[in-house]
Amino acid sequence: MTEHQLREQEFQIARYRLLEREVTDPLAACLLHSIIEELEAELRRDRPDSHGPRD
Repeated sequence: MTEHQLREQEFQIARYRLLEREVTDPLAACLLHSIIEELEAELRRDRPDSHGPRD
């Protein structure tokens, strides 16, 4: 991923976190939390300074 793509993904995660705090439906909050976890895992995997395994 390019630096621009990494920043865009971080911005997307922040938007989902805000939505997660604002929703009142427990199912929606759970789904948003799952999406956030997946996006964060992808971001850690794709970040160039990550020390994790690369695929």
